[in-house]
Amino acid sequence: MSLKISEECINCGACAPECPNEAVYGSGEDYELNGKTFPALSQDFSYIVPEKCTECVGFHPEPMCVSVCPTDACVKDVAESKDDLLKRAKALHPDKGF
Repeated sequence: MSLKISEECINCGACAPECPNEAVYGSGEDYELNGKTFPALSQDFSYIVPEKCTECVGFHPEPMCVSVCPTDACVKDVAESKDDLLKRAKALHPDKGF
């Protein structure tokens, strides 16, 4: 996991449509991964599914959730290398050329 949404989140929803990996979900919303549905990771505020977050590597020069968040709630959780993030992006989008 590279980014997470902190308790500073005001549930404005600005980040979800910006994510190229569909890794951002609203509070209480179940998420999908590899064709399976899982329970929400947060009932209180929006959240990022760690297995889907690539910090927008391969899509944008910076994480889009960070750039649109009005409260600085999108924060670095675990440092990952650009190579690791790109591998994840390739796995999530096998039909896209990176």
